[in-house]
Amino acid sequence: METLKADIRRTYELTSGNRLKRIIRCYRTPGVHAIVNIRFGQWIQKQNVLVKLFCLPLYYLQFRFIRTRWGIDIPSTTQIGKGFYIGHFGGIFISSEAKIGENVNISQGVTIGVSGQGENRGCPTIGNNVYIAPGAKIFGKISIGDNVKIGANAVVYKDVPDNVNVVLDPGMKILSQAEKDHDKAG
Repeated sequence: METLKADIRRTYELTSGNRLKRIIRCYRTPGVHAIVNIRFGQWIQKQNVLVKLFCLPLYYLQFRFIRTRWGIDIPSTTQIGKGFYIGHFGGIFISSEAKIGENVNISQGVTIGVSGQGENRGCPTIGNNVYIAPGAKIFGKISIGDNVKIGANAVVYKDVPDNVNVVLDPGMKILSQAEKDHDKAG
């Protein structure tokens, strides 16, 4: 319940307007609906068989509705930290095996999925305070550090250290903080 409160609070804080407008926008946001359903599915997994019997059909109905209406496909078995924020809906696919840290922002058109063969087969582990821009694709048994920004349409298939930006150049380029500062000065 605490993680759901943190998710909704984060959406509320990132929304503009007076208190009533923010509450209405949170209520109407497809990302909030998806997050509520994900947390509901995670809550069901911890319950007894009788509760699962009655609640699972409701979860699956909501999951199908969210997936077909808004294009957000995130199973409840995905490990997601608190403060998860979906900025825009549409074309968001996250594998059930992915691990996502706290305060992660996801935009439209993002895929986080399985890739590789044998020992290299797996899903990404994403750190805390990560921003994933529209169209980014992250796949394979890789680790994304904390405080990372992944640019629009970037394809990330290698480990990414903490405190960097990843941009499309035309493949994948990691910019350190020193490079970012140098670019601003020049």
